[in-house]
Amino acid sequence: QVSLVESGGGSVQAGGSLRISCSISGIGDRSFFLAWFRQKDGKEREVVGGLYTHGRTLYSDSVKGHWTVSRDPEKNILYLQMSDLQPEDTAMYYCAAKGPGSGGSWHDWTTFGYWGQGTQVTVST
Repeated sequence: QVSLVESGGGSVQAGGSLRISCSISGIGDRSFFLAWFRQKDGKEREVVGGLYTHGRTLYSDSVKGHWTVSRDPEKNILYLQMSDLQPEDTAMYYCAAKGPGSGGSWHDWTTFGYWGQGTQVTVST
């Protein structure tokens, strides 16, 4: 019953900003970890950042202090605010979730049971 739908991707100029969204349904009041991943062409999926619905927010070393993961619990939307975008940030961005008891480390994509379809972000110079 868990559903994730990303939106807001597009093409932006280097140095620009973009906020992408993930509409979430089906998690109720359960404690979930919600995360953003990205996948570049020919590369393995990697974590960007995420948050516990009842706890802290975590970021990868590559974006910590620059991008922001946030959540609107009333609207059931997860956001990724990206600033100072660079060409190396070009990727398909995915929203993912795992529920209580899923286990595994927060950054391990193989432990996430729910995924959106992805939204493309392309950064040009």
